[in-house]
Amino acid sequence: MNAIGTIDRPHTHDPQKQDPMPTNTSEPSGSATPDVTITGANASRQNRTREMQLIPEALARAHMHERLREAEAERRAVRLVTARRMQRRAERVSMRARRALAMAVMN
Repeated sequence: MNAIGTIDRPHTHDPQKQDPMPTNTSEPSGSATPDVTITGANASRQNRTREMQLIPEALARAHMHERLREAEAERRAVRLVTARRMQRRAERVSMRARRALAMAVMN
């Protein structure tokens, strides 16, 4: 079957770029005839929509996005701590240089 957007071959792997699934599908409920069909099988068959198939992928994408955001926040925090440390070091060096200059001028 070469139809675009089936469960076996989704049109795209990004759920945001896919067409929303219609609530009233025209898919048959299964290949069995209605008199042979088991009651619970119809309900489980209708749950297998493209949207449902892609939920784990969307969850994984959201999880990775959150991890990347946390990593970036951590990198910013480390850069801020480093910058403050370097600023304090520069202030100490500046004070030492002023003292040395003052001592040189006084003698």
